Amino acid sequence: MEIPFAESWKIKMVEPIKKSTREQREQWLKEAKYNVFMLRSEQVYIDCITDSGTGAMSDRQWAAMMTGDEAYAGARSFYELKDTITRITGFEYVLPTHQGRAAENVLFSHLVKAGDIVPGNSHFDTTKGHIESRKAFAVDCTVDEAKNTQLEVPFKGNVDLNKLDACLAENADKVPFIIVTITNNTAGGQPVSMENLRGVRKVADKYGKRVIFDSARFAENAYFIKMREPEFKDATIKEICREMFALADAMTMSSKKDGLVNMGGFIATRWEDIYEGAKKFLIPFEGFLTYGGMNGRDMAALAVGLDENTEFDMLETRIKQVEYLAKKLDEYGIPYQRPVGGHALFIDADKVLDQVPKEEFPAQMLTIELYREAGIRGCEIGYLLADRDPITRENRFGGNDFLRLCICRRTYTNNHMDVIAAALKNVYDRRHEIKRGVKIVWEAELMRHFTVQLEPLG
Repeated sequence: MEIPFAESWKIKMVEPIKKSTREQREQWLKEAKYNVFMLRSEQVYIDCITDSGTGAMSDRQWAAMMTGDEAYAGARSFYELKDTITRITGFEYVLPTHQGRAAENVLFSHLVKAGDIVPGNSHFDTTKGHIESRKAFAVDCTVDEAKNTQLEVPFKGNVDLNKLDACLAENADKVPFIIVTITNNTAGGQPVSMENLRGVRKVADKYGKRVIFDSARFAENAYFIKMREPEFKDATIKEICREMFALADAMTMSSKKDGLVNMGGFIATRWEDIYEGAKKFLIPFEGFLTYGGMNGRDMAALAVGLDENTEFDMLETRIKQVEYLAKKLDEYGIPYQRPVGGHALFIDADKVLDQVPKEEFPAQMLTIELYREAGIRGCEIGYLLADRDPITRENRFGGNDFLRLCICRRTYTNNHMDVIAAALKNVYDRRHEIKRGVKIVWEAELMRHFTVQLEPLG
């Protein structure tokens, strides 16, 4: 008999979660203005809104926190973290921040100015927000295959090199850098191949541009390279990481994902001029050079987390749980971005709620219906998150409209995955009864999805 796959960890501590009634959830949705970000955590049964800072730390990480050095300047914990980052990425210069968007804010304050054009592969919400808030423009150069959710290709997160070259040929003097998100979250947690990263580097060198990685899930990207590019089948995750980062000039990192911590981030680079420019903004925005926005204990935990999560067993356990949920959805015929990504399932709301007009935000309506069904909180990654065009102020409907179900690292069991799948099937089975979506009654100018207020139209 074949021995089934099992997790590479065992449970040492648990946290209770509570079920609720449908009537309670109806009331809570109304109070939250139909924006699930506004729900209280105790109103949520299984929380799939994000994998950012929601994972469980290991015994080694908790032990490291007890030895964290809280010195204001020159903390030992910073140098331990810096040495770990340099060993994994090859980047010599490191600036800690309190999370990924803070790293973007610090770095982009140095590099981005009004009128600039920043090409990349599906800039995520904060990345695009930090670019557009500076009156610059984010240009999406993702491969077209990413738009076809049922197409099975191994690296849907790739940059279209022809689009990138055309953008630079026309706007080279306005491009401060190229940004590559690994993995590509907006496209469905899809990886970027090493071959494509090499191609991006070649285009960048042609025009004398630098390459920055948005690296929140770089370890998951390395896993997919190992599994899907034959050249790397025998390489370790750490070896693949070093080769990936050898193709970049700098990185921003939300450590709350592949760093396995609840809060933290950093900037790392091989170039002294980037470091010197960014540190001028780090001190007023975040803190001193050797702590930025982090406590010593959090830096100590992050150093351990980065080391743990660049090992194959940890990544295999994490990604196989996402694949387990995907197989359940396959049984029920529920369409999602294929092949399944590393950190989440991205349900194709346009195909599920095909009677809801795009102007009424199908993915947000699907998010609401899933919470209403079973208290499961997902996140809309689609037309709401896309914000309005900064010039025309029209809604942007050109991308995919997803309900994202993030799977927290080392947090839920496969039994929870069964609950998610069953609840989603119940919604899917009555999908044709859902003919209307929601309308916006209030929104912020940038990154509106966090605080938007909505009303149901049905």
